[in-house]
Amino acid sequence: MTRELSAPAIYMGLLAAFVGYSASFAIVLAGLTAMGATGAQAATGLFFATLGMGIGSIWLPALTRTPAAVAWSTPGAAFLAASAALPGGFAEAVGALICCAVLLVLTGMIPILGRAVAAIPKPIANGLLAGVLLKLCFAPALALGSIPLLVLPVLIAWLVGLTWNKLAAMPLAVITFVIILFLVVDVPENAFSQEVAWIPEFAATAPTFTISAFISIAVPLYLVTMAGQNIPGFAVLELNNYPVERQPLIRNTGLVSLAIAPFGAIPVNMSAITAAMMAGEDAGRDPAGRYWAAITSGIAYIVLAFVAAIVVSLAALAPAALITAVAGLALIPALISSISAAFSETDQLEAPALTFLIAASGMTLFGVSGAFWGILAGVIIWFTKRRFQ
Repeated sequence: MTRELSAPAIYMGLLAAFVGYSASFAIVLAGLTAMGATGAQAATGLFFATLGMGIGSIWLPALTRTPAAVAWSTPGAAFLAASAALPGGFAEAVGALICCAVLLVLTGMIPILGRAVAAIPKPIANGLLAGVLLKLCFAPALALGSIPLLVLPVLIAWLVGLTWNKLAAMPLAVITFVIILFLVVDVPENAFSQEVAWIPEFAATAPTFTISAFISIAVPLYLVTMAGQNIPGFAVLELNNYPVERQPLIRNTGLVSLAIAPFGAIPVNMSAITAAMMAGEDAGRDPAGRYWAAITSGIAYIVLAFVAAIVVSLAALAPAALITAVAGLALIPALISSISAAFSETDQLEAPALTFLIAASGMTLFGVSGAFWGILAGVIIWFTKRRFQ
């Protein structure tokens, strides 16, 4: 096994971990905060979400001998960030996270569930994803209007990275964010004292389970995780000629998600963007040895998990608008991709449009979020129109 290890695989694995973490940690923090997490609870959730990515990215590639990298559910975190806080606070959100993980495990065990999700028309699924992402993607523009001197350098760094290499856009934006934080924001002298531990003081949250949270949060979170992460992740592996057994991979990532959900961690799933980095030739000439890139990224994620408390303390010093602006920038490519896919079938535009609008509106009906009603309305209109065409 170690004979297949190569320098390109190690380099690409480390790069993928850095890109994956720096591009989306702000989204995860925004999602946990929107659900009512305290600073300690957010640090705990971030720690276990990163740890889950690391464990999954070591376990699955070693098991399958493919670069089957694991990531946290970035669109799921964006959905949480755009959702209204639940009446039961973060405890109710933790209950929904556990329910979502159970759905993922069941999907990996019961093939008919996977087929049911796959049967949702792709434009509808992408309309839901676009609606979920839209609100957070407004954040850079809104922050530019309120704190232009802080946001403009981050935007410029993001644009510079984008023109150079799209994978460098978010890392450069995050580096600029940190520089601004230390140069402009008034950082207290004791901000990074001994009180900031490498391992967060785990804040236990007893979960609360409700039907409304299951329908409003767990089900849409499950759908955007499947449609926005797992299905594209499988496609990346298949595009690079790696064999994919979907059910075991969904089941195993679901089990990891179930193990970390009680700590307030968002689900983990198959990676798409970072997997593309590790499945290509840049990760080694021999395709049979590229799984080491994914294993390397997993080791790096475990190391990064231990800076969760410091990351949360650092983020707490920044204006909230600046944090959400960084998160919004990271989601712009996903928004573009999902909108393009949502309206790709010109004879079926109304259904994804309504899904998109309802999901983006932030409305609730009978205590259930617009994400659920959006996909329900879209599916009904899609199949009704197809029936009578």
